[in-house]
Amino acid sequence: MDGKKLEYKGEEALKEIERLTTEPDIVQENILREILRSNCETEYLSKYMDKGTKDDVSMFKKRVPVITYKDIRPFIQRIANGEDSSLLTGHPITEMLCSSGTSAGEPKMMPSIAEDLDRRTFLYNLIMPIINQYVPGLDEGKAMFLYFVKAEMSTPCGLPARAVLTSYYKSKHFKCRAYDAFSNYTSPDQVILCNDSNQSMYCQLLSGLVNRHQVLRLGAVFASALLRAISFLERNWGSFCNDIRLGRLDPCITDPECRSAMSSVVSSPNPGLAEEIEEICGEQSGGSWKGVLCKLWPKAKYIEAVITGSMAQYIPALEYYSGGKLPLVCTMYASSECYFGVNLKPLSDPSDVAFTLMPNMCYFEFIPLGDNGTLVLDVAEEDEVPVDRLVDLVHVTRGSYYELVVTTFAGLNRYRIGDVLLVTGFHNKTPQFQFICRRNVLLSIDNDKTNEEDLHKSISVAKKLLEPHNTLLVEYTSYADTSRVPGHYVLYWELLVHHVSSSTSTSSALMSLLENDNNNVLEECCIAVEEELDYIYRRCRTNDKSVGPLEIRVVKPGSFEALMDLFISQGGSINQYKTPRCINSAKALNLLDSNVLASFFSPRDPTWIP
Repeated sequence: MDGKKLEYKGEEALKEIERLTTEPDIVQENILREILRSNCETEYLSKYMDKGTKDDVSMFKKRVPVITYKDIRPFIQRIANGEDSSLLTGHPITEMLCSSGTSAGEPKMMPSIAEDLDRRTFLYNLIMPIINQYVPGLDEGKAMFLYFVKAEMSTPCGLPARAVLTSYYKSKHFKCRAYDAFSNYTSPDQVILCNDSNQSMYCQLLSGLVNRHQVLRLGAVFASALLRAISFLERNWGSFCNDIRLGRLDPCITDPECRSAMSSVVSSPNPGLAEEIEEICGEQSGGSWKGVLCKLWPKAKYIEAVITGSMAQYIPALEYYSGGKLPLVCTMYASSECYFGVNLKPLSDPSDVAFTLMPNMCYFEFIPLGDNGTLVLDVAEEDEVPVDRLVDLVHVTRGSYYELVVTTFAGLNRYRIGDVLLVTGFHNKTPQFQFICRRNVLLSIDNDKTNEEDLHKSISVAKKLLEPHNTLLVEYTSYADTSRVPGHYVLYWELLVHHVSSSTSTSSALMSLLENDNNNVLEECCIAVEEELDYIYRRCRTNDKSVGPLEIRVVKPGSFEALMDLFISQGGSINQYKTPRCINSAKALNLLDSNVLASFFSPRDPTWIP
């Protein structure tokens, strides 16, 4: 860690942020030299570095190519099969970290070394000192954060293969952490570490309800996991009330560690608390759950979750369930490959969230993708990128777009992360970035290429047409249907009708909306999406006729939760799950198609002017 210690807390952590961001050029060069000294004699790097030039930064920059996962995968697979870590790194590889697989289509294995846990812990330790500058008194209560692990696997040679968050929660850094008033969680560690996500969810929500008057913070890693918890609460609040009333744990919880840990949480009957929760949830049931989070946890000061990129879709739903009263806080930017940076202004509007990359986490470089507010995705994932095109951390420019490239201690050298970032400013001399999109999530039929950001912007405009009908778009995904000629874009939408009368269920209200022949709001949503897509798409639709009318398929409530279950059953992690914004999995498409309630097409061509 640039020769410095790792355990920064409070004011000391804030001072370390200032030090690192004041001299990012020095820190970055030291980090790269340290990586090269450790890894220059590996089989991978020795192909490009001359013997005896252990830390020659200029040789690294001139000779080492920019790569993607397919380039490094053979080395990773060899290590997974039992060959020595020295193929990639001078440090022993202690585990393989598995990505969620929902962005790129299949999980990737990333090498990890023991020191990586120190670096992740360093970044976690910065979060509370930053937030305490804006939200006082957080040491006077508890945090209801929903954390989950995934059952781990092993590589053929016996290395653990697991999700990055599972790795952290199972490490001594989490399990043996010193008591800290700011990490006083409602959930016992044994519950977080339960491999059964349903039993873990049940116990974590029950723990949060038991401590409802002490909870000052709500959250999960991703916004999608928090919304899944709200759905779970809607289905199980009666059981939670019974447990609290009787002072015992429901027999459905069979995990012995969970039962043991929860014995102190529901140790005695508390009928008064059960009545409070029953009154709140009883009022909500059959009607609107708007504002339920603030009602159940009245002292909560904010919601913490990832709400950038594809997670931005969940912002309206979180605002709905909090009644718009709780700030949405996005604290850090990280991936399975490496943890990157923190949000120094945690109370900023979700649309303004920017991350300051900590220059001691790895060596950062960037592929330019446009400036002056214009994103140009002229480098495909499979393209070879000239090394002289790369820009280092201190030479990016405000208002320019870049693709992130990292070099890590664990053996990733000039590895393309695939994230598109926009430079929005600087903290001291260190740039701050907004996450824009994953560059490899595209819809394409002909010459059209729609990335995640464009799709999200288009849907954000279209979904406003639902508001007069008291309807909320809670989730979506897409795919390019080429089974017919011309092919067309298909959007799967899950809708929620709110503000319904007590005599009408939300599902009945939804069917009424879909079955009303005089109501063409979903058709208007189709054309609204198309009008917001780019010039090439609209030309293909209107002039070339190479793309057919866009289709919206409305699916049953709960369909996207079932989709999440499907991906988790295939090896994904509930912590890392992000709804894929473009689906290619036949099983996933079959699941969604089996839940379609109604289908709507654009009623006309979008506007296109030559």
